[in-house]
Amino acid sequence: MKTLLLFSLLFCVKGLAFAQQPDWHGKKCAVALTYDDGLQVHLDNVIPVLDSLNLKGTFYLAGNFPGVKARLNDWKKAANRGHELGNHTLFHPCAGGRPGREWVNPTYDLTTYTLPRIVDEIKMTNTLLQAIDGKTRRTFAFPCGDRMIGDKNYYDVVKADFIAARGVTSEMRKASEIDLGNVGCYAINGQSGEEMIALVKQAMSTNSVLVFLFHGVGGEHNLNVNLSEHNKLVRFLKQHEGDVWVAPFIDVAQSIKSVQAKR
Repeated sequence: MKTLLLFSLLFCVKGLAFAQQPDWHGKKCAVALTYDDGLQVHLDNVIPVLDSLNLKGTFYLAGNFPGVKARLNDWKKAANRGHELGNHTLFHPCAGGRPGREWVNPTYDLTTYTLPRIVDEIKMTNTLLQAIDGKTRRTFAFPCGDRMIGDKNYYDVVKADFIAARGVTSEMRKASEIDLGNVGCYAINGQSGEEMIALVKQAMSTNSVLVFLFHGVGGEHNLNVNLSEHNKLVRFLKQHEGDVWVAPFIDVAQSIKSVQAKR
């Protein structure tokens, strides 16, 4: 009788622990690979290696950027192969007028925007993206991580149009702790493959969500990672796919929503 009781207790404890695990398809953590600004190196360097490993990434397109306008058909092909195209606004407005932001174009200085202007530009970008990939479900990424117009978080006005938004705060969290209106990530600029892999191992050990943010991959941007170092990371992810769920950001966000809905 004691043995049966102990077995039943252990079964219940294990069942409770399993029920509390997020929907990572039975894996230890979730990883989303995100790439900003619709660069041509994403099409030429990143997508071929992801496709060769059957991994899917998320590419945040700013509609007016050269790499978007020049390669619309290639972005459509990428979407057809399962990569996510996300909304990064039409003109990528960032807040200028402070040290380190001298490069901000005064025409697209977020500090001079009104709420109607940013909302119109975000909605227009959704229309552009739907014309490319035919989809209506979308995620958003804040240009430069800037979210405020005056004292108003502009995402609050458009959040009904999105599953989630990615910010720029360097953090990884458990699914239950994540703010889907400002999901943290690790911005990569010159890190080695080993440093990025260490972040994956940390996510695995803590059952966390890990989002990578890339700009240049082998060039085309002053925020850049060497292509060979990037490829070390993605090959590690492929080699450990039994423990790591690698998915587009929109799929990871949807799983987070499911976990949070059960709380």
